[in-house]
Parts: sequence; C-alpha cells; structure tokens
Amino acid sequence: MGRKLITVVTDCDLAGHVEGWPSVEALALKPVDREGLLAFYERYGFKTWRRELEAELGRSSSSPEAARPAGPARAQGDLFEPTAPAEPRTDLAREYDTISTWAQFEAWQAKLAAAPLVALDTETDSLDAMQARIVGISVAVEPGRAAYIPVAHDFPGAPDQLPLDEVLARLKPWLEDAQAAKVGQNIKYDLHVFANHGIAVQGYQHDTMLQSYVLEAHLKHSLESLAERHLGRKGLSYEELCGKGANQISFSQVDIERATTYSGEDSEMCLQVHQTLMPQIEAHAGLSHVYRAIEMDAVPVLMRMERTGVLIDSQRLAQQSQQLAERMLALEAEAYEVAGQPFNMASPKQIGEILFGKLGLPVKKKTASGAPSTDEEVLQELAADYPLPAKLLEHRSLAKLKGTYTDKLPGMINPRTGRVHTNYAQAVAVTGRLSSNDPNLQNIPIRTPEGRRVREAFVAPEGCRIVSADYSQIELRIMAHLSEDPGLLRAFEQGLDVHRATAAEVFGLEPEAVSSEQRRYAKTINFGLIYGMGAFGLAQSLGIDQKAAKNYIERYFDRFAGVKRYMEATKASAAELGYVETAFGRRLWLPEIRGGNGPRRAGAERQAINAPMQGTAADLIKLAMVAVQNALDAEQRASRMVMQVHDELVLEVPEAELDWAREAIPRLMAGVAQMRVPLLAEVGVGKNWDEAH
Repeated sequence: MGRKLITVVTDCDLAGHVEGWPSVEALALKPVDREGLLAFYERYGFKTWRRELEAELGRSSSSPEAARPAGPARAQGDLFEPTAPAEPRTDLAREYDTISTWAQFEAWQAKLAAAPLVALDTETDSLDAMQARIVGISVAVEPGRAAYIPVAHDFPGAPDQLPLDEVLARLKPWLEDAQAAKVGQNIKYDLHVFANHGIAVQGYQHDTMLQSYVLEAHLKHSLESLAERHLGRKGLSYEELCGKGANQISFSQVDIERATTYSGEDSEMCLQVHQTLMPQIEAHAGLSHVYRAIEMDAVPVLMRMERTGVLIDSQRLAQQSQQLAERMLALEAEAYEVAGQPFNMASPKQIGEILFGKLGLPVKKKTASGAPSTDEEVLQELAADYPLPAKLLEHRSLAKLKGTYTDKLPGMINPRTGRVHTNYAQAVAVTGRLSSNDPNLQNIPIRTPEGRRVREAFVAPEGCRIVSADYSQIELRIMAHLSEDPGLLRAFEQGLDVHRATAAEVFGLEPEAVSSEQRRYAKTINFGLIYGMGAFGLAQSLGIDQKAAKNYIERYFDRFAGVKRYMEATKASAAELGYVETAFGRRLWLPEIRGGNGPRRAGAERQAINAPMQGTAADLIKLAMVAVQNALDAEQRASRMVMQVHDELVLEVPEAELDWAREAIPRLMAGVAQMRVPLLAEVGVGKNWDEAH
C-alpha cells in the first residue's frame, strides 16, 4: 500500500471527456490577478510578498499594519497572545566594516569612545562559557552601523588578521571602563568569555535577553526571535553559517566576509532591539525595578558564582555509585523472585506484561496506544498494595541517581579548577526562578537517604566550611503578605509554628492540643492551597476521601477568609489582564487564563494563585544574592557563594569568618525587602552540603 501511495499516476484522462476533469487547455497559465492576489496577501498576512506586489503596482502600502512602527508598546493584557512580527525597516542602510588594519581599528576606537551606548558581541569556538575562546568581536554604535574584528579565523587561505592579544590589550581600558555604557544579548556568557582572556568587563547596562524576559517571559528570548518579533528582521542564522549536525564547522572556519555579516547583524540588531524594548520597560515602574535591581544586578553575581564552582569529592561519589549498583542488583533479584521470572526492568512493555498479564494487577490507566500504563504515578498507586511496583520505583530512583549524579558528576569536574561549574540560566522559568544545568544542582532528590548522601560529596576545601542559608517557609510568608489575612499575619508576627497554628484554627483546638497527625494535615493544606490544590488533590495527598478533604478546605477558608478573598481576586484579575504580578512587579503571563479549554483554564487559575508566591520567592533570593555579594565585597571577605538552589544560598566560608557568616548572612537575607511579616533565614554549617542542613 505504501508503494502504491507514493507511485506517480501517469494514466489520468485529461482529455476533458470525463465529467469533473479539466481539459489540458484549461490548465494553461493565465495572467496574474494582481488585485485578487493583493487582497489574498493582505488577508493572510503575507507581508513581504504584499510589499513586492505593491511595488510592482507602484503604490504605497495601505495596510494599517505597515504604518505601525517597529516594536510598538502594547496595551495591558495584550501580551498573553504571541506578538505579531513587526514590519521590517526598509529605510535602514546597513554597513558592516571588517577591521583588518590598525588604522581601521583606531577609527572605530574613536567611535566607541564617542558613542552613548555600544552593542558588544563575541564570536567564540565553544558554547561552554568557561572554556570558550574569542574568534572575533563585533560592536555597533547605531542601528545599521557595525564592525567586526576577526582575530582567530583559521581556515585554509584565511587572510591576515589583527593579533588577538594586542586587540584585547588595546580594547581592555574601554572594556573595563564602568562609565563606557554597553548592551549585549546574554551578557553573562560574554562576561565569562572575556574573563577567560583576563578581562573583567564593566559598564554593561543592558541585556536584551533579560529585557525580553521581564517584558514577555512566556515567549522566546533568542536574538533571532527578538529581531523577528520586534524588528521584522531575519538575519543570517548560525546554521546557515556553520551548518548543523555532524557536518557543522567551528566559527573559526567561517569565511570572514560572511562572519562579518553575521556578527555585525548580531550587534546592531541587539542595539535596535534594546531601543525598542527599553521604553516599554521604563513605562512601568515595577518592570523597571525588576529589570534593573533584580535581573541586571544578579548577572555579575551569578557569573562569579559560576566561575567559582563547587568542590566535589569524586572518591566519595565513586563509593556511592558502587553502593547504588549493589542495591540495584539486589532489587533486581528480589523483583525477579516476586515476578517468578527475569525481565528487563527498564522496559515498560515487559513490566506491563508482568504486572497486568502475569500477576493480574489492576490497570489504573492506559497509554495513548491503549497499553496499560506503567508510569510513576501508576506504580506509586500500585505500590501501596503490591510489592513489585515498590521495588520497580526504588530501582528507577536509584538508577536515575546513579546515572545523573554519582556516575556523571566526576566527569564534569573542570580539570583546570578541580571544581564543577553549573550554569544558571535566568531567562527560562516564567516565574523568575533560576534554572541550573550542566549539571542540574536543583534536582538532587533530598527525600531519600541515597539522594541526601549525594550532597555529602559537595565539600569545603581545607580550612573552610560549607554554610547553607535558606528562607524559612518563604511561600507561606509571601501568602500572608499578599493576602493580608489576620490569622496568618498574627502567626508569623508572633513567631508561632504556623502549621500548628493552622491546625488549631481548622480543628478548633488550643495549639498545645494539636497532634502530630493534625499538624501534618494542616501543613499539607497550607502548601496545597498555595499550589491551587482542590479537594481531589488534597484527598490524594492525605489519603482521605474527597468529602473529608472538602470539609477541611471549607473549615480552613472559614478561619482564613483573607486567603480565600485573595485567591478569588487573583483569579479574577488574571482573567482580566492575562497576567499576575509578584510583590515587586514582575509580570507572570498566563496564556490560557482566557480562551483555554476547561481543564487548561483551571490549570491557569491554579498557576495564577501560585505564580505570585513562586515569583516573589524567586525575586527575594536574587535580591539576597546581590545583598550578600555586595557585603562580601564591601568587607573584603574571603567567603564565596558557590551555589543557589531554590530558596537556599550555599557558601564556602573560611573558619575564621564563620561567626560573621552565622550573624550577617541571615540578617542580610531578611533585610532585602520590607514585608507585612518578618522574613527569616536559617543557617547551617558543615564540612559538606548535607552536613550543613
């Protein structure tokens, strides 16, 4: 059948005598119906073709879109829809110089010194910021006007280039001048690249990636996306330049003329995107504060933390890998015994055959193909009553721990520094949270003994200790601040155990009469409501029936009416505006709060409740990082921040500074914002990360 479907039919009767078939003559090409085509292009948004056709007809565009300036400011609530691409600027002459002589270099140096703002970009030989070396540098002083300095192109027949070391030596005073204003796209990467060459760049005032992140976190933030969305421009892509996959070449092998076009576009489009986005940020005090005081101020702190890295005990990890392997083998033997036969524990098909075919366990749900599902949720449910699913779950968790951390981390140690250097991505999570990758330090499981032991391998060097400082019950405190509920405010102001106080209210008891089980219920309710949990979710979490869970929620809202009012008001505001805000003014966009189907809209409503708390917590930890780093610099301390994980800062502190750290760090973290409830940070100290908890 496949062969038949792809075989070209050659015996169609086009003679015109079969009813419904056109004659061959009827298929002849006719003159273009330009007016009809113009209407078609207008209706369906074929802008480039429409402009070309209008030029042929000798008329200017009558489209209201064409008259719109690039990157307009949008009305409140509009950004929940993807932004329509702006009209390209056809009036902009583009001139990119290739700097190959010192005379050209000096002429451009004078331009840099005179420019009020310069876009700066590097071309390198690696995406690894800690390893990358410069191949070329581009600068732009105005839209359409840029220059590229090639310094390390090495393809056969490559022309002579200015020497890298001398170029950097001559640029260094300007690069390290804090008064020389600069803008870039993802400036943290370029800060690393210049640092690899011994230059500490100063004067970066703007980052277009972070501008986009603050304005429209739910959209893409690459320069290519920004240029297309806000300028109506599509430049030369990296794949067009270097190819892709196995045939991709290094940037150093790219022809210099094409490299000039590519890099010149990068810097001058960056400058133009900045000119488009920055007025929109400055139009809102909250967004301006988030951009300048939180995101931009965090960049150099994150860069320093990434360069510092964290010390890893690879020998301890090797021991843990061996122990995990032994336990996994034991689990396999136990699983085979329960199943009555060996099977592949990594094969969903074989697991399904054993669980539902041979053992006859109840099918909880099915996959898209109709097979019984063996995902984690199903196995968790079955594990409550049957031994084999529990063993499968434990085996999966140990395999993940071994593959992701105990086996992998030693291979990620930088041979030059002897440390592991993660990358903290700012412009990923829509809530404002940082994202850690290569390796991901935020996903190390801490609810199992094996997961906690991985933290033992994150150690302090000789003469130092690991200090962990994290915000206590931060999202509940934010809920109290945002909702202004008297009961929650009172509990935090008086320093009470908030879960015990909640249980006392919900169960109508004196706090001292609350049992540990009742406190656990209250804790689940407190955190569940933050995440928009309903009766069904609470019933599952507590292992009770849905009616009882509904009664608990109703009793909670009777006692904490301010929380209920806040949640309802937040959902209504989100539906009207398309976004919610953190306490500091960060906007968190909810694309499906309007127009999504029932379940998706309900999910967006849950996000509307949770996002301001997660986002405010993210803002607070970034402010805390900046405050702690400023204090370390001002007091010339030898202590260094080495990690940020969720609401926690991890530092490497010399023993002589431990007393200072125990007092100053929680004070600094608590003092970054004035809220309706006191912020509290708790500190732990140990030889390793686990011991510091």
